[in-house]
Amino acid sequence: MTQQGVRWSAEQVLALAPDAASRKAGSKLGAAGPWSEAGSSDEGTVWGLCKGSGSRPYQTVVDLADGAGPAYKCSCPSRKFPCKHALGLLLLWAGDGAAVPPGSPPDWAQEWIDGRRKRAEEKRAEGGSPSRTADPEAARRRAERRAEKVTAGATELEQRLSDLLRGGLAGAEQAGYGLWEETAARMVDAQATGLAARVRELGAIPASGPGWPVRLLEECALLHLLDQGWLNRDRLPEDLAATVRSRIGLPASPQDPAIRDRWLVLAQYDTADSRLTTRRIWLHGTESARTALLLSYGAAGRAPELALPVGLALEAELSLYPGAGQLRAALGERFGAPVRTPVRPPGTTTAEATARYGEALRGDPWLDSVPVTLERVIPTPDGDSWQLADADADTALPLTPTARSRPGLWKLVALSGGAPVTVFGECGHRGFTPLAAWPQGDGEAVPLC
Repeated sequence: MTQQGVRWSAEQVLALAPDAASRKAGSKLGAAGPWSEAGSSDEGTVWGLCKGSGSRPYQTVVDLADGAGPAYKCSCPSRKFPCKHALGLLLLWAGDGAAVPPGSPPDWAQEWIDGRRKRAEEKRAEGGSPSRTADPEAARRRAERRAEKVTAGATELEQRLSDLLRGGLAGAEQAGYGLWEETAARMVDAQATGLAARVRELGAIPASGPGWPVRLLEECALLHLLDQGWLNRDRLPEDLAATVRSRIGLPASPQDPAIRDRWLVLAQYDTADSRLTTRRIWLHGTESARTALLLSYGAAGRAPELALPVGLALEAELSLYPGAGQLRAALGERFGAPVRTPVRPPGTTTAEATARYGEALRGDPWLDSVPVTLERVIPTPDGDSWQLADADADTALPLTPTARSRPGLWKLVALSGGAPVTVFGECGHRGFTPLAAWPQGDGEAVPLC
């Protein structure tokens, strides 16, 4: 499999699953029993027929040569991507080379592969051809109208925050969530989606347990700071003004030039609400030493299309978004499929990680956390909590409540066994959230989320 290099691990395959049910169902199909006519090609495709409940087997094919992550085609009626049959086929390929021997794709698989290749070529050709120039004057007028709406929303929100503080924070508990939902709806009407999201977060704080008034006051202060940043954006440095626009929820375009590098996939995890699933993928450039964040979205319960399992490396171009301290990037041209790699990012100490977060707050006061790789740390109990203790210094970072409730904590403890490990995660004012880890010596990344 020259295109993919070394075959993937089972853990990397299961990281593609859209949910726990698919992961469980796919694992059951990762054996040779239900499969026939399975095969793989040097171009980076895997195919096979899977026996199902019907008279005809399901035709399943996976294209691993897509730099944005695998693409799937299955004749089953599932609306999940990948379906359990695609996961099972990849697990079979990852675990048993003899069960998925090299060969030429059958006609039904080749037809789909050729169609994908043709569409990709057409898309690249369209991207390189001149397109019709948009009317810059019309775009300027639209931007001005939206800015006026956002300004009106920010002004109204400032008044509501003033009323809350004038009446006392106890009123927030008595008013319930309805007050905040109504305010958030007003921010949506003002086309300030970032303000709306923060207002909704305020609504949950009075029910968050002891100490909620302090947390509510802190978040109100940050929201007030964002309002003032928008209302006085003309007086801000350009990088900080771009950060304010991003936090408000205004769209931005990636900057040129793009950065070509070999990007390590450090972490991938999803967060979801009733409307949207957001996938976050952290990458680290081996040459540029940059850490970048890719965001992908799936609506109405569908998993996002972009999938890059932890432990892979991808040679590609990334374009960074504007803003002080902003790490978000857009994935551009890919130069081959992701491949497994034992390379890990350079690490730092727990003390330096805290200092790095403090420095980042200068450019983005609304930043919850920064990506950090900790070197030689040991997961250690700390009363009812856990922390990552520096093996070479008398310092430690507490784990966030989110990290303490995840099964990944016990995976990290087992990987360590009391010995130092390398851990990648997010470090912020709530503590450290581990997302991936490497054992001492040689070894590939182990996802923790």
